[in-house]
Amino acid sequence: MKTRHVFTTPDVRAAEEAVNALRRAGIPKDDISLIASDSIEKEAIPDDHQETSGDFAGGGMKGLAAGGASGLLAGIVAVTIAPIGLTLAGVAAMTLVGAAVGGWAGMLTGTEEPDTVRRTFEDEIAAGHVLVVVDGEEDMLARADAALLATAATPLPFDKPTSMT
Repeated sequence: MKTRHVFTTPDVRAAEEAVNALRRAGIPKDDISLIASDSIEKEAIPDDHQETSGDFAGGGMKGLAAGGASGLLAGIVAVTIAPIGLTLAGVAAMTLVGAAVGGWAGMLTGTEEPDTVRRTFEDEIAAGHVLVVVDGEEDMLARADAALLATAATPLPFDKPTSMT
C-alpha cells in the first residue's frame, strides 16, 4: 500500500528543484504532485503535476454509509406497515439501493471538495507556498524524503495511506 508524504517549499522555483531531486532519486513522475493556490497552479505548475483528485473517495464513503443507513431505516419502517407486505429480503434490497445511490451522490459531491492535503495545509497554501506530495511504498519514500531534505523542502506532519487521502 502506498503512503503519502507532504513537503512544503517557499515558492515555485524551490518546488521545481524538489521535483528534479525526486526524479534524480528515481521517483516516478506519476507519484509526484504539487499543490498550491489557484493562481500559482494556473500560472506556473504543469497540469501533469497538479493534484486535482478532490475528495472523491471520502465523499463516496460518507455517501455509502449515509445512503445505506437511510435505506435500512426506510426498509424497517416499510416492514412495520403491514399493507405494504415488505419482507426482510426487501429491507436488504432497500439498504443496498440506498447505499448505492448514497455512494454515487457522495462521490459526485466529493469531487467538488478539496482533498485532505489541501484542507490540512490550507494556511501553507494561502501563504504562497507550494506543497510537494509524494506517494509511494516505504523504500521509495525513504529515497524521496532524503532527496527532498537536501533541497529547500520542509517535511509537514502528514503520513497517511494514499487510498484514504
